[in-house]
Amino acid sequence: MKQKQNLDTWVLASHNKGKIKELDDILAARGLDLKSAADINLVEPEETESTFEGNAALKSEAACAATQLICLADDSGLSVDALDGDPGIYSARWAGEPRDFNRAMARVHDALEARQASNRTARFVCVIAVSAPGEDTRVYRGEVEGEIVWPPRGEGGFGYDAIFQPLGHDRTFAQMSSDEKKSMSHRGRALEAMIAAEFDA
Repeated sequence: MKQKQNLDTWVLASHNKGKIKELDDILAARGLDLKSAADINLVEPEETESTFEGNAALKSEAACAATQLICLADDSGLSVDALDGDPGIYSARWAGEPRDFNRAMARVHDALEARQASNRTARFVCVIAVSAPGEDTRVYRGEVEGEIVWPPRGEGGFGYDAIFQPLGHDRTFAQMSSDEKKSMSHRGRALEAMIAAEFDA
């Protein structure tokens, strides 16, 4: 659905600096001023849903109700086949508080070792939800397949990027440039789907 509202400010219901930068870089090209939850002192609701889609919609709808602006939120994570899909929707929580993704990556590695898992296939999943006043929430999903590597490789990216090597490549996301990662990432694919529907349809 092409947006018809005369609103050039959207709200991203997130305090995650990595996500904010990644989405702002793309949406700025569409003439949008992206405000984060931190910019407007917006409290993120507790993620109580059991799916990426449910948690993304929960966050975007709460932000929309609070601001009466078009709001988007994403829920994303790493799903490892040999760990029955974990950490999945709990990917951020595996990092603990304060969030330490070095610890989270070590947890993934230790869990695979404990299971003596030879299968290291995994995927990053991202679901973006868009909520506008008076409209139904729309959701867009993106995935990228790959495998878990150890030890961590690369200094770029964030989250689990240093242990995720996308299919067909010999480098992790953390070893790639920002532009290279965005060209194939789960968030990039979800954004492509969102932009095609929200602006280009």
